[in-house]
Amino acid sequence: MRTEDVLAAVATGLWRWDNASGTVSLDGEAARLLGLPAEPVELPEAAVRSRFHPVDWNEVNGIVNLAVAEGTLAEARLRIMDVDGRVMRTVRSRSKPLERWSADGSLDYELIGTIQEVAEPQPGTTAVHTPITGDWRRSREAFLLDAGRALAEARSTAEVLRVAASLSMPGFNPDGLAVFGVAGDRLSVIGHHGHDAGDEGPFTDMALETDYPAAEVVRTGRAIYLPTPEDYRRRFPATWPLAQRFDRVSWAFLPLIVAGRTMGAWMAAFRQPASFSPDERSVLTTVARMLAQALQRAGVAESERELTTGLQRSMMPQLGPEIPGMRIAARYVPTGGGLQVGGDWYDMIPLPSGRFALVIGDVQGHDVRAAGLMGQLRIAVRAYASEGHRPDAVLSRASRFLAGLCASQDPHTGDGADDDADARSPRFATCLYVECDPRTGTLEVARAGHPDPAVRMTDGTVLTRPTAGGLPLGIVPDTDYPTTRFTLEPGETMMLCTDGLIETGGHDLDTGWARLRAVLEADTHEAGGHEGGHLEVLADLLVRAVHGPSSHHTTGPLADRREDDIAVVLLCREGGGCGCGTPVAHPARPVRRTMLTVAQAEPERIAGARRQVRELLHDWADEEQLDAVVLMVSEMVTNVLVHTDGDALLVAEAAGELGERRLRVEVTDSSDELPHKRHPGEMASSGRGVLLMEMLADAWGVDPRGEGKSIWFELYEQSKQPDTP
Repeated sequence: MRTEDVLAAVATGLWRWDNASGTVSLDGEAARLLGLPAEPVELPEAAVRSRFHPVDWNEVNGIVNLAVAEGTLAEARLRIMDVDGRVMRTVRSRSKPLERWSADGSLDYELIGTIQEVAEPQPGTTAVHTPITGDWRRSREAFLLDAGRALAEARSTAEVLRVAASLSMPGFNPDGLAVFGVAGDRLSVIGHHGHDAGDEGPFTDMALETDYPAAEVVRTGRAIYLPTPEDYRRRFPATWPLAQRFDRVSWAFLPLIVAGRTMGAWMAAFRQPASFSPDERSVLTTVARMLAQALQRAGVAESERELTTGLQRSMMPQLGPEIPGMRIAARYVPTGGGLQVGGDWYDMIPLPSGRFALVIGDVQGHDVRAAGLMGQLRIAVRAYASEGHRPDAVLSRASRFLAGLCASQDPHTGDGADDDADARSPRFATCLYVECDPRTGTLEVARAGHPDPAVRMTDGTVLTRPTAGGLPLGIVPDTDYPTTRFTLEPGETMMLCTDGLIETGGHDLDTGWARLRAVLEADTHEAGGHEGGHLEVLADLLVRAVHGPSSHHTTGPLADRREDDIAVVLLCREGGGCGCGTPVAHPARPVRRTMLTVAQAEPERIAGARRQVRELLHDWADEEQLDAVVLMVSEMVTNVLVHTDGDALLVAEAAGELGERRLRVEVTDSSDELPHKRHPGEMASSGRGVLLMEMLADAWGVDPRGEGKSIWFELYEQSKQPDTP
C-alpha cells in the first residue's frame, strides 16, 4: 500500500510550501481539508492564504523562523474559512523547514509537512510530547508567565518552595524537587518535595568538594543534565548509591544565581525519561533564575521581619504590674518605612514616690535612625524619671539630651560629613509625660509639642484636656515645660496618643479628633466580655477605626497626607462606671464636670476654655443657650485677666437628666474687688459683663472666697419644642 493511501485513510494531507517560488502544492486530502476539490493541485501562496484565518496566518512566519533557528518541527493550528468568512474546521499543520540556497546565493527554505483536522480535546485525554515548536512554545510562555507571577507573590522561603513544588511544566513534569543552599564550604538542603521526611539526611551538611551534582553545580556555576541513570552512574559514581534508591531516571541540576553569585542549586528529578531538549533546558534555566530571585527576595524579607520584630520587642516595653484601682492598655502600629519601624513609643515607669509615669512620644521620621533615636530617648526619659525628677525637669533634661545627641551627629562636623544630609540632620521629638497618683487620681502633665490628652467621662462625654506645654524636645536645649494638674475621677478614662492616630487617613487635628470621639463614646462592654477586657477592646477599636478596613470609608479632607506611625495608651480609673464604655446602672445620671486654669501669661487659653465648655455640653438641647454659655464664660475669664493680677480657675458642672439638666459655671480669682453694673456708652468696648449675666443666665451671683471671690451663673436646659402650625 502506498504512503499516500495510508495518509488519506487517516484523513491526513500532504503539502509543500516553496518560499522561493511562492507556490504551495497540495495532495487531494490536503486540498479537501482546505475546502477545495479533493484532487492534487499547485496554487499560488495568495490563493492558499485566503483559505486561512488572517490572525492564524500571521503567526506562521514567526513559528517557521523559530523552527528554523531551533532545528525543530513547525507546528501551528489554522482555522479554515469558507468564501463567506465562516470557520469550516481547524487543522493542525506539522512541517519541517528545509534550507535551500538559491542561484543568486541567498538563503531560502521550503516546508514539507502534513495537514490534519483536529477536534477539541476531551477531558481526561493525554497526548505524547514531541519536540515541536508552535503549541509547545505557546504553552511554555504561558507556563513561565504563571510561574513568574506565583514566585513573585511568595513572601517567605516556605512559600517559594511550595510554589516550586506545584509548578506543572508543559510536556514534562518533575516529581522530585530539592533546593540546596550554601553555608561556608558546606551544602545544605533548604527544602524538598516528592521525598519522604528524613530522606534529605545524607545530603545535609555535605562538603562542596563532594562528588555530587549539586556540589559541582555550586562550584562551577554550570548546569548538569543527566538524561539516564547510566549518565548519573558514569559521571558521579561516588554518590550514585544515594540517588539510586529514589527510583528516578532523569535529573537536572541547575545553579541558583543572583547578581553573578551562585547561592545554591536546584534539582529536578523525573520518573519518566527526559531528553532535555533545548526547549526543555530553556524552561528549566528560566525557572531556576526566577526561583533564585524569589529565594533572594524571601530571604531579605524574612531578615527584615526578624529585624523589625527584634526592634519592636526591644524598644516597646511591656506595661508594668497591675496598679490597684487603675487599668492600662496600649497599642503600637508602625505604618511607615520599609522595615516597619518608626519613632513613636510609649512607656510606663514606676517612680520612687510610689506613683507611676506614663510617657508617649514621637521622634521625627519613619526610618531606622528615628527608631534608634527613639530607643535612646526612651531610655534617657526612664532614667531621669527613675531619679525622682518632676515632670517638667524630666522633659527639660530629655530635651537637652536629644539636642546634644543630634549635635554630635551633625553632618558638617566630625565623621559622617559625606553621608546623606537629610538622614544625618538634627531631629526633634514630641512628648507627653504624665505622673499619676493611683490613690487620688491626680495627674501632673508636662507636654513638649505633643497632642493634648483626651478624657472620657463616666457618662460618655469626651473632652480634650488643654495642658500647658513647651517646644518639642531637641530644638532648644534649655527649655521650660510648665505642668498642668487635674484629677482623673473614678470611672473616667484618659487617652494619650501620637498624631498618627489622629491624622491617619487624610485627617487634620479637628476631623481626626471627631472621628476618635465617636469611637471613644461608643459602647464596648459587649465586646469586652471579661473584667478589664473592655479597655483592651477599646484600644483595638481605636486602631481599627483609623488603620483597619473601615478606615477607607472615613478619609479626611487631606487625602494625600502621608501615613504615620501610631501609638496609643489608655488609662482607666476604676469606679462607679468605666470611662472606656462599660455601662453601669446609676440611680441618677452622674455629674459631668470639668476644670481649667487660665494663667495671666496665657490669655490664648481663653479659646481653650470656650472649646472645653462646648465639648462638655456637646449634647445640650438648645444651641442658642450653648452660645450664651460660651459668651458668658469668655467674658468672665477675660475680666479676671484684665481687672486682676491673678489666674482664673474655671469649674463647669452639668447635673440632671438629659433635657432637664442644670449647668453651673464658676470662675474663681484671688481679687477681693467685686464686679458692679456699669452703664457703658454706645461706643464703649467694655463694661457689659454684668448686663450679659442678667440677660442670659437663669441665676448668677458673686461669692467671697477668703482671699478672692467666685463669680458664678446657672442655666437650665430647655428642650426645643416642635414647631406648631
